[in-house]
Amino acid sequence: MDFRTIVEIGTMPFGIEPMEQMLFVGSCFADNIGKRFIDNKYDAVVNPFGVMYNPASILHTVERLFGEERKENFLPRIVFFTLGTNHVYRLKETGEIVDNCQKRPACLFQEEELTVDECASCLMKAIDIVRSVNPDVHVILTVSPIRYAKYGYHESQLSKATLLLAADKCVNVNSSAGQGSVSYFPAYEIVNDELRDYRFYAADMLHPSPQAVDFIWERLVETCFSDRSRQWLKEWKPVRDALNHRPFNPASPDYLAFMEKTKQRIAELEAKYNKQL
Repeated sequence: MDFRTIVEIGTMPFGIEPMEQMLFVGSCFADNIGKRFIDNKYDAVVNPFGVMYNPASILHTVERLFGEERKENFLPRIVFFTLGTNHVYRLKETGEIVDNCQKRPACLFQEEELTVDECASCLMKAIDIVRSVNPDVHVILTVSPIRYAKYGYHESQLSKATLLLAADKCVNVNSSAGQGSVSYFPAYEIVNDELRDYRFYAADMLHPSPQAVDFIWERLVETCFSDRSRQWLKEWKPVRDALNHRPFNPASPDYLAFMEKTKQRIAELEAKYNKQL
């Protein structure tokens, strides 16, 4: 008997390689997944100007990152955009969409909801920018499974539906135009359809639990990583565990020998993968 439905994920037109440059922009879910890559020594930049929940703010981060504040020699081949909501806040005085209200009075802002086309337009502009920096970029769109109780649960679902339609439009437009790799990874569906149980949520019943994030990470590794990258994870894990170990007596001969062996293993991995760890 099957007690859960499995979210089928098609073959991705890319494979994430060991320790390569990556960019994550979006909701706090992007922070959670991006941190997994950093912990495993991928050259990942995660929300460089703070968490961005809506497609307009994601575009603002991309414009800023690859504009005046461009990071030298940063040419990510893999880019994740994680969509949280279609709600935006516009500063009444200027009409601009702000990324952070900076604790200013609510009366200064007007809350709006972006349409499917507006969300898709922001994402397409962001995709065009990263593609101008690296024509070989692969963009992965995801919708955060985090629910927004402040909207009400029906309104939260409407917001997610708007984002899902916008993401689908971006994937289809790029596919039909032959403009490069834009894919959708079903993090939202994995939590809501495959896991579908409150035991996979944190104490607030809104955010995915660490166990749920672990499971999404496993599905990412399964479907988006190259064979070489999966091998790297296996080889790096014991080294990472050794480095995170906190000994009772750091000066003991046994621990010093253990750390010397770990350093030798790091040197071997650096030589094998031609990367400094």
